Amino acid sequence: MAVGILPPLDGGGPTLEWRDFGGFAAAELYDLLRFRQAIFVVEQSSPYPDLDGSDRRAHHLLLSVDGVLAGYARVIPHPVEGRIAIGRVAVAEGWRRRGFARRIMQEALARCRRDYPGLPIALSAQTYLASFYRSLGFRAVSGPSLDHGVEHVEMELRA
Repeated sequence: MAVGILPPLDGGGPTLEWRDFGGFAAAELYDLLRFRQAIFVVEQSSPYPDLDGSDRRAHHLLLSVDGVLAGYARVIPHPVEGRIAIGRVAVAEGWRRRGFARRIMQEALARCRRDYPGLPIALSAQTYLASFYRSLGFRAVSGPSLDHGVEHVEMELRA
């Protein structure tokens, strides 16, 4: 079941929608996983285990344009560890450089602040995107390291 559909971006067209794992029909889940695979495994030539066991407890944010998935992120609560993680932030190739990644991140951060106030927010950023995440208030908490052949840096945003 959808957690909620947000108003269209820029007065029309793209929409943002939150879903929990149980809210996906089988075909929708397949499309989502195929979307992530196309970007993180195929496009980036990085054979890594996308199915990491976190999707069932994550909140999934979908950005759609005319009913087609164009962007995505997931928010994973780790309340026992005292943090929240944002991950798998992606925009389909044909929809990049239109501000969709920023809009996805702004909504993901708003959800973190609303549902998990006061907890730090963590993410593992591809190194070339670190400046984008810094512009949202994140700071690096590690040096660069390889994650399945792609250089990443751990980042955090404190309340």
